[in-house]
Amino acid sequence: MSSASTAPLAERMRPRALAEVVGQDQLLGAGGALGRITDGGFLPSLVLWGPPGSGKTTIARLLASEIGAQFLAISAVLGGVKDIREAVQRASAAAEETRTVLFIDEIHRFNKAQQDALLPHVEDGTVILIGATTENPSFALNNALLSRLRVFVLQPLDEAALIGLMQRAGEDTTDRGLGARLPEDAVLAALAARSDGDARRALSLLETYVELRGDSGDDDPDRLLGAVVRRFDKGGDQFYDQISALHKAVRGSDPDGAVYWLRRMLDGGADPAYVARRLARMASEDIGLADPRALQLALDGWAAFERLGSPEGELALAQVAIYLASVPKSNAVYRAWNRAGEAVESRGTVPVPEHLRNAPTALAKSMGHGKGYRYDHDEADHVAAGQRFLPPGIDGPFYEPVNQGLEAKIAERLARIGRGPGGKS
Repeated sequence: MSSASTAPLAERMRPRALAEVVGQDQLLGAGGALGRITDGGFLPSLVLWGPPGSGKTTIARLLASEIGAQFLAISAVLGGVKDIREAVQRASAAAEETRTVLFIDEIHRFNKAQQDALLPHVEDGTVILIGATTENPSFALNNALLSRLRVFVLQPLDEAALIGLMQRAGEDTTDRGLGARLPEDAVLAALAARSDGDARRALSLLETYVELRGDSGDDDPDRLLGAVVRRFDKGGDQFYDQISALHKAVRGSDPDGAVYWLRRMLDGGADPAYVARRLARMASEDIGLADPRALQLALDGWAAFERLGSPEGELALAQVAIYLASVPKSNAVYRAWNRAGEAVESRGTVPVPEHLRNAPTALAKSMGHGKGYRYDHDEADHVAAGQRFLPPGIDGPFYEPVNQGLEAKIAERLARIGRGPGGKS
């Protein structure tokens, strides 16, 4: 293991008491839940859910220390049932002298069998389980294990907390800190912005900046540290939270919100083809016939990106997002589709009414196929008034146009010819 002087700054500055942890006051501050539960030496099994660099591992170690427990750690990336058995054996051997906290980092990476292997030992108190995860525990953990754990949510650190952390490291003259080599406040603010809420990244950037700056006189973080890389999870909660924000900004007719979340996703490394596909979906789900051009524009933007690539094609996707957010909205097509689906599922394979059946042969005609069908183009307004197109026992309306954009005119026509809401379908 690295000595204190050679270990990375983030490791050297790891808090040694809960009071030193910054940025999680909602849990560790006055009245915070985690601060309260250890007051009497009690610690339940729990899971710490938060982004990278929010202090999950540190807090787990300190909670074990608070109650005087043995601390054993497993990485779910590398470990498995064998490691769980070994940890349980060590916990059982030490049970007469001390309790054991079993910390499992990235616990969401354990499969169901591995999670189930923990259950009896959590249940009987052999170990106090603390799991750390960046994923939503409701999805990442099976119900049996989740029911035995308390969930605590950690937040990304804000700029003030990150700056305070870096100031503490820069002012520390022991072998833990940087020995009073603290950059100016403007540089600390720039480093905090680059850290994206991650304490580990903030301290790593600070250490790199101080070492590269040296005596060169070059104090520009952009030149010394290169491009800014923001946190983005291409397949986890952050990904789905951001696509949800984009979709809701479009639905809420906020072009600023739409283009912001689009830029955030593409900037973070989201697959533009996936985003283009979701924009096309929004065009049908949230705009539909209020502006049929929306779907065509979404498809055109998708095709433009495929032809141009990045970064040129990204502007086409921005054009689509802004347009979708700006035009009238209707989810009438989406609701009609769902209602039709409910009718199909509830009634099963209902026969096609005789008058709607195809009659390509004399035999089909003799069986009554097409009998009684009225050809709409031969009637007034090109509509055979009163003719039904749904099977007996299945009634609409499924499609109910709203008073938005083109759909308002569609509603007027359907009302005039007796179709849709208020008329027979």
